[in-house]
Amino acid sequence: MVQSKKPPKIGVSSMGARQIYEALKDQIVRGVYGTDGLLPSSRSLAEELSVSRTTVTVAYEQLLAEGFIEVRQGARPRVSPTAVGDRNLKNVHRQHPAHVSSYGERLKSIPLRPTARGRFAVADFRYGDLAPSDFPILSWKRAATAAMSQRPERLAYDDPRGSLRLRTALQGYLWRARTLRCDLDQIIIVNGSQQGLDLCARLLLDPGDHFVVENPCYAMARHIFAATGATPISIGVDQDGLRTEDLPGIVARLAYVTPSHQFPLGGVMTIGRRHQLLAWAQQSNAYVVEDDYDSEYRYDIAPVPPLHGLDDKDRVIYLGTVSKTLSPTMRIGYLVVPPQLQDIVTTAKQLVDRHTSMSDQTVLAAMIESGVYESHVRKIRRRNNERRETLLKHLHQVFGSEITVEGANAGLHVVIWFREVPLSAEAVLIGKARELGVGVHSIMPLYDPAVAESYPRHVGLVIGYAALDTRQIERGVALLRQAVDQASGHFGASPN
Repeated sequence: MVQSKKPPKIGVSSMGARQIYEALKDQIVRGVYGTDGLLPSSRSLAEELSVSRTTVTVAYEQLLAEGFIEVRQGARPRVSPTAVGDRNLKNVHRQHPAHVSSYGERLKSIPLRPTARGRFAVADFRYGDLAPSDFPILSWKRAATAAMSQRPERLAYDDPRGSLRLRTALQGYLWRARTLRCDLDQIIIVNGSQQGLDLCARLLLDPGDHFVVENPCYAMARHIFAATGATPISIGVDQDGLRTEDLPGIVARLAYVTPSHQFPLGGVMTIGRRHQLLAWAQQSNAYVVEDDYDSEYRYDIAPVPPLHGLDDKDRVIYLGTVSKTLSPTMRIGYLVVPPQLQDIVTTAKQLVDRHTSMSDQTVLAAMIESGVYESHVRKIRRRNNERRETLLKHLHQVFGSEITVEGANAGLHVVIWFREVPLSAEAVLIGKARELGVGVHSIMPLYDPAVAESYPRHVGLVIGYAALDTRQIERGVALLRQAVDQASGHFGASPN
């Protein structure tokens, strides 16, 4: 038996029962009292802490109820051997890796995208962020207040496809904004585009299958599909989108594309390539996932109809989101699925999370019905066009022919290529920019690491501008110029 030493101090006087309980439990778990060790009597501990004996008794009763101590009549409380044994068992468990499924093992190889944002004194050109001032807070509040004033008959789980009201509103919006025709039952409301992609991956891919993906592409999509155990077949892109001439002979279950504004390079898939892609999908019995992630933002070119509109064989799954029009924190997206997939996608959605938040769906539906949503989209399109023009103007003035800009006709980002900065100097350049208070982000994570021959030879940056005002953009470009100049000593011989 290990006898207790003088009881260690627990803390300040005038403690409550909960504090005493927490302090003693922590000491027991850390082994302060040792195996089978004796705790102070309730009387002595009460005197030491200047609290009532009842307070200490309540703490001891909680420790007893949870199995941390044993109490006998007329004896001091004793640490339960089981409590110490559990602590030792936990230490043993920490020595062995956790057993996870094959899916879990595959996730270990996927880099976790950091959610914490760096603090940049001047500007962060991160793609995907939006300006808080662009959110239609008053319109959202009015719609939310109206929705909350209508008390439902009961609080219950709803349709996993999403509220009928929102799906009806979206059906009309998709026709007006994207000339996309569909039945209500084809629309499935999801928690953002990520869940839409995950549902497609789970339902269409098995381990050992193959899927086609653009290179470079939205990396999270490639990771989601690869996590199923399927293997990516990366096909290059150019100013006309996916190079569909490389598709013949490829056997795959799915192709993921961004035909209206290729992410990240901005190419628009030509009508000829769209027909080639659909013909391949029909011949291969494959599905095409069309990610129409930022179709609301067209500037120098007319809106491009979605691939879905050309599909007469029910091979296209259309994916949309409000992350680029309202907020990425608002997890609402939607799938338009072929009729033969309606039921299975609905079942999968129900198993995952029952349904997307009904309150947010109600508010969004009200905004679409009233026309407020489309008015908001037009307003922020103008704002982002101003930001875009400011960015392009200052890039041209500051860098001139040193850079090439891609993807500027649409969306909320551009890609700039530094033709005189070799890829080997990228980390130095990004580091110098950070020191000057500017966040810039490499295009490299968007390339398939298994296709090294596709890597660019010069530094490319994905420059998002939707979260910045024009002064931040102007100052950020000027400081990026300084960063390039400061990093120039690391460039070495520029490749031919």
